[in-house]
Amino acid sequence: MLEQTHARRDRRNLIALLTPGMLWLLLFFALPLVIILLYSFMTNGPRGAVIWQPTLENYRTLFTQTIYVNAYMRSIRISLETTLICLLLGYPLALFIVRQPAHWRTFLLFLVLIPFWTNFLVRIYAWQIILANNGIINTGLGALGFAPMPLLNTEGATLLGLVYGELPFMVLPLYAALARFDFTLLEAAADLGANRWQAFWRIMVPQTMPGIVAGSVLVFIPTLGQFVVAELLGGAKVDYLGNLIQRLFLRSNPVNWPLGSALAVAMMIILLALIFWYFRVTREEQR
Repeated sequence: MLEQTHARRDRRNLIALLTPGMLWLLLFFALPLVIILLYSFMTNGPRGAVIWQPTLENYRTLFTQTIYVNAYMRSIRISLETTLICLLLGYPLALFIVRQPAHWRTFLLFLVLIPFWTNFLVRIYAWQIILANNGIINTGLGALGFAPMPLLNTEGATLLGLVYGELPFMVLPLYAALARFDFTLLEAAADLGANRWQAFWRIMVPQTMPGIVAGSVLVFIPTLGQFVVAELLGGAKVDYLGNLIQRLFLRSNPVNWPLGSALAVAMMIILLALIFWYFRVTREEQR
């Protein structure tokens, strides 16, 4: 009887602790998603008014009009490019940090995290100054006798800004995976006749795959819906998903919330598929 009383009290305490967080998630996460999902099936009326008339026209538009199909393909492509570049830069950096003495690791990780101390928007404005026609790079080129290069308002500037912003999210999971790696396995592989590349590809990469997958997901997901970098560094000359959604909700004349909602829902489906794939890979690695 006493055990049942304690069990009921523990359940009440647990419910009391979980209720504030659950209410917060319901009000500010689940409810907005439900509203966006409902809007995606509504009809856009005159002057941007939402007419509560269910339709599939918004989703049909996404798959039939070239501007939206190209935006999806372009966003996926630049997200994959950003993820690959971050992986190629982040893996050697994380490996370098792991191989340092313990007192240096904390300092090097501190350097990786320093950019988070400044607002992301401010850092992108700083890149605008660096890449401008009269910025640091072009001023240096002019001093060396070279003609200025069109660096700002290009896709290259967008890619640079995305890699700069997302690289720490790749380094940290890779560092965590490499910190658990047993480097004596590489010595054993060398004793068995494997060269450095074979040992790296056949032993280190499979053992650190959870970190690679986690870092890739953490980079790919925010990059797919990113619009600030493309707006400020790319000059909004090319349409990406984030920029199109922002335009449909705020800047179109008239605005088109149902179509913008459908665009956002389709993007979330892609991200959910990626997240499920991540959990599946990590679960298989843990077996």
